[in-house]
Amino acid sequence: MHVLMLTMLEGCFLLQLVFIGLAGALGAVARYMLGHVITQSVGSNFPYGTLVINLSGSFLIGLVFALTAHHLLSPALQLILATGFLGGYTTFSTMSWEGVQLARGSIRLSVLYLGATYLFGLLAVAGGIALGWWL
Repeated sequence: MHVLMLTMLEGCFLLQLVFIGLAGALGAVARYMLGHVITQSVGSNFPYGTLVINLSGSFLIGLVFALTAHHLLSPALQLILATGFLGGYTTFSTMSWEGVQLARGSIRLSVLYLGATYLFGLLAVAGGIALGWWL
């Protein structure tokens, strides 16, 4: 992006929302397309597509934050890529990033957070399925 555009993004909340939304839409489409291609290619019941998407999203969010920390990406572009594109692509990447950040201060807290996320995530899915069947 042009420097002037990035400067405008830094100061305009509404413009940030528009770009985050557009990037999120692109991330969601990328997730669908990649997942579809992988599922069709592998032909297995194991969720390889989701696994690849979640792991690549985790890698990409780490890359985005590292590039921003080294001033190779602006905070505005970080927001668009991490919250927008990767938010649409996968939410797993954010959870992974937060787990790493917590582990830097407390392994115990990180394990608690990640364990609770997985456990309660599975329970939430089961609860949603149960509610869907009940309705």
